[in-house]
Amino acid sequence: DQMKPEVGVQIARQMLQRDKVAIVTGVIYSNVMMAIHRPITSGEVFFIGSNAGPTPVTGKGCSPYFFSTSWNNDQLHEAGGELTNKMGFKNVYLMAANYQAGKDALEGFKRTYKGKVIGETYTQVNQPDYSVVIANLAAAKPDAIYVFYPGGMGVNFTKQYQQAGLSTKIPMLSSSTIDGSTLPALQEAALGAVTSSSYSPDLDNPANKQFAEPYRKKYTREPSLYAAQSYDAARLLASALKKTKGNGADKEAFRAALKAADFQSVRGYFAYNTNQFPIAPFYRVDVVKGADGKVAFANKGTTFERSKDSYASQCEMK
Repeated sequence: DQMKPEVGVQIARQMLQRDKVAIVTGVIYSNVMMAIHRPITSGEVFFIGSNAGPTPVTGKGCSPYFFSTSWNNDQLHEAGGELTNKMGFKNVYLMAANYQAGKDALEGFKRTYKGKVIGETYTQVNQPDYSVVIANLAAAKPDAIYVFYPGGMGVNFTKQYQQAGLSTKIPMLSSSTIDGSTLPALQEAALGAVTSSSYSPDLDNPANKQFAEPYRKKYTREPSLYAAQSYDAARLLASALKKTKGNGADKEAFRAALKAADFQSVRGYFAYNTNQFPIAPFYRVDVVKGADGKVAFANKGTTFERSKDSYASQCEMK
């Protein structure tokens, strides 16, 4: 979809009208999700979202045809706010990209963070140069910073933050900024960073052991939360097809099979809330140097054991 809502809509229409698909899955960016969610679900086609979780589709805009294997955008960063509390930082500077997920991110963080926000900046999507905003946050002298810059934005920001000499002076906390998709480009520039995440490659559960090591062997990198959530989406779909013996024509039965979430998640505990978004754990994941000398992720404990998003009560679906 090239991160472009109009391209996403065009692809979705082809899938629905030309290909007559029964199920759609995927979508990374919230602006694309917002554009295609209604066209897909209003056509009574099942949509399994494996990343983007914009607030409007979590609450009043929920649909019986939409299931998520990730989180509501706010929920991911509510865990980030609680993690910042646990680390004892009394004041922070916030930064995010200026689009739906960025706005949801900082709202979610502020919902749980108990300290003082001494600065808040939204930057252009895919902005290449962060020197001015980095200078501004340095001048504010926060105890720590919390940022949300997925993909290439995270690579650029993290490198520039490290080059400015701030990574050892002002701790950097983030979510969906340093992960399995960006670590290969960052390597030691990311060392010491603390991330709030729904997933860590070293989680000790049967499903993750079945997933993570084969992934490393095939792709020669750590699996990202995006990969983990997509793997869960496939397992969720397989579990529903097994329950219904491959029959998706009975939509009520297929929806019930999806809602049962009868599969083992790489995250550990996994169940569905009333809005069909997960009740699941969130973790503190640090960037460290592993025993083999390579930069890696390490689970440093659970922030929330069974997190529920803040918008399920606004969803009138049963």
